[in-house]
Formats: sequence, structure tokens, C-alpha cells
Amino acid sequence: MSQKVYLETSVVSYLTARLSRDLIVAGHQQITQEWWANHRYKFELFVSQTMLEEAAAGDPEVAQQRLSTIENLPLLEITEEAVALAKDFIHLGPLPEKAEVDALHIAIAVTNKVDYLLTWNCKHLANAALRSRIERVCRLKGYDPVVICTPEELLED
Repeated sequence: MSQKVYLETSVVSYLTARLSRDLIVAGHQQITQEWWANHRYKFELFVSQTMLEEAAAGDPEVAQQRLSTIENLPLLEITEEAVALAKDFIHLGPLPEKAEVDALHIAIAVTNKVDYLLTWNCKHLANAALRSRIERVCRLKGYDPVVICTPEELLED
């Protein structure tokens, strides 16, 4: 059985966006395109209604590209359990209140027992300084933490 990957919105945004002039962002876009073309088939990919809502926002043409890219991926359930865990990520301190959607992404992945949460959001998600505190809240609430990583970290030879 292949491992499960929850795609956070930034991954699909980097995948479908025009090439950035910012060298770091352009590098992330290239890595994302490589992962999508050569490595995604090794995993079961999932999205959530929260992710779809974020992907649908903004420029309608660009939003349609994002949504078309992920249209056949199964949705993870957003349960009351996930909503409660997301609130715990904020109230117990790893994430600030303004990161409630990011907290929900983590909670959806955790409560659905996904192996990886794939993201380019390094402020609140793929952040080494927050990782141990996020994992601590998961364990405190009786869950196994999800591995939060970037596409670059999920490349295999």
C-alpha cells in the first residue's frame, strides 16, 4: 500500500503558476514540477474542501488551472475531530491565530492518518522551529503526527 500525501494549496499553486522572476520561488516551482511529473505516482494523493476553496480563490483563469490539476483527487474528510485539533494547534501555542487555515490543514492530515503533508508554506507548516511543538500537540491529543515537508524533501532517486 502506497503512502498517503495531503497536498496543501501552495504545492498546486507553485505547480500551475507562471515561472517566477524570484530565483528561490522559481527553484521551488521547478522542484514541484519535477516531483509532480516523476514522483507523485509513488503516493496516494489527497486534497480537502479547505484546500479546494483556497485553490479556487483569486484570478478565475489561474484558479481554474489549479482546480483542473487536482480535480480527480479524493477529498479527505473534515471532521469535528479535525476542527477541534486545529483549534488546539492555536490555543496550545504552536501556531498563531492568523494561521487557523494552516492549523486546519495539519489537523485534516493528522485525523485522516495521512503520512505526509506536502507544502511550500515554510512560515507555519514546513518549519523546523515549529515542528516539535506541532508534534507535541498531536501526541498530547492522542494522534500520530504527520510528516510536514516540501516536495524537495519527498524526492527519491
